[in-house]
Amino acid sequence: MEKKRQVVFIMTDTTRWDMVGCYGYPDMKTPCIDALAREGVRYDKAYTCQPVCGPARSAIFTGLFPHSNGSFTNTVPLLNGVKTAGEYLTPENVHCAYIGKWHLDGGDYFGSGICPPGYDDAYWYDMRRYLDELSPGERLKSRKENSSLEDGGIDAEFTFARRVSNRALDFLENHGGEDFFLCVSYDEPHQPYLCPEPFASMYKDYEMPKTPNYYDTLEGKPLYQKLWAGDSLHEDKSKLSVKPQLFLGCNSFVDSEIGRVIDRVKRSAPDAMIIFTSDHGEALGAHSLTLKGPTVYEEVAHIPLIIKGGAYCRSPEGAVYPSVATHIDMLPTILDYFDIPTPPVLQGTSMRPVIEDPEHNKLHDTVFCEFHRYEIDHDGFGGIQFMRAAVTDTDKLAVHLLDETDELYDTVNDRYEMNNLINDPDKKELRDTLHQRIIDFMNNTRDPYRGYQWEVRPWNSAYRRPSWEVDGFTRQRPAGPGEQIQLDYDTGLEITETVRFKKKADKPAGQV
Repeated sequence: MEKKRQVVFIMTDTTRWDMVGCYGYPDMKTPCIDALAREGVRYDKAYTCQPVCGPARSAIFTGLFPHSNGSFTNTVPLLNGVKTAGEYLTPENVHCAYIGKWHLDGGDYFGSGICPPGYDDAYWYDMRRYLDELSPGERLKSRKENSSLEDGGIDAEFTFARRVSNRALDFLENHGGEDFFLCVSYDEPHQPYLCPEPFASMYKDYEMPKTPNYYDTLEGKPLYQKLWAGDSLHEDKSKLSVKPQLFLGCNSFVDSEIGRVIDRVKRSAPDAMIIFTSDHGEALGAHSLTLKGPTVYEEVAHIPLIIKGGAYCRSPEGAVYPSVATHIDMLPTILDYFDIPTPPVLQGTSMRPVIEDPEHNKLHDTVFCEFHRYEIDHDGFGGIQFMRAAVTDTDKLAVHLLDETDELYDTVNDRYEMNNLINDPDKKELRDTLHQRIIDFMNNTRDPYRGYQWEVRPWNSAYRRPSWEVDGFTRQRPAGPGEQIQLDYDTGLEITETVRFKKKADKPAGQV
């Protein structure tokens, strides 16, 4: 009997890569995720596409970077016509269920309660539907940060995580014999960190180690980081402690919920592919910063990623992939598992080679991260902050369009990203190479925020002269199956090469 094609995609919110024990941090109690890593492949250098909730998720589920899919900041929806995983899979007779935090409908933090196209409404359960189950008093309790410690704490059944898991178990029990795509999307361990005992007290006496970047003075760093740090930049760090008791407790709680789901997968869909990741990280005082934002620092942009192959894409047990990986490859990987070719409009590629043989294959030399703004509903968190960044196995370049300083880090010799090498003459060749990769990335992904300002940086003499033609590229949207092919403006013929060089000869470079 032919085995079913089944994928279970599990995601948390704000789990740093170093909050998972199997990444070399035994103080972090995540036995269920650790067990998954022993059964599959752990990706040691995986990065979000934009380190803030909505845009990060938009890249995962559309296969398009936020600058292309429209959800470039929180509370801005996807563009009309942009498809998510369910819209690709449902027409191929794959039963798609999305249970948990969505954050892509452009509404408030909790969502609209309305099931988007491509998913089974019977299992749709966003945070609005969760709140609709609660009384006004319970809603207040669910949003209070210390609810887990006050008035006797909370019961697991009260939490969003438990209710998400329960619905996932129901889906697996009733649909384990079908082709399916099941997404289990937790809000935890995001604030307000709801968790029952023993998790609420599990890290009561635990203090996170103060890494060297906890004492970063931000000398030679961008101005926006100094504004972001605010008064904390001048505090005596030796007298402060990092004790995120409930944050870490909630992280261990959601690990236990993930364990419940994985146990049911093994019983109901033992040949399913399982993917675990998180949308982004959290600064937690590193570089004097809090939360997340326009940076590619490890604490914020580096995320956990673990994949256990299934019947149609086997993976070795306990393997580690040491090179860079990216969320933009999630949707192409899922489609590939269902034997669906990657539509040309998508901007990632299937990870199959580094799932089946992570030891001998390599997918990317460089992955990319971006930022626009934190949220559209207010001007906090720095307002608009354009960033494009290139990340390799050994280095990072971040270009901050509106700031006075860009960033270059040697992540091998400067693990904690303390020394900004952007003006180091010995790094010119590396810096300019990564810069060109960013420009090429913007061209190839039809970045609407592309302009000569990204090229004209004070440290790159090759781009000192701006041009009104920018660099002469034209970028049309590639057509997917059944879509109308665009016609070339100059010829009226169908476009065969969507990204190409078309600089006009009558306007020399540098003319403004």
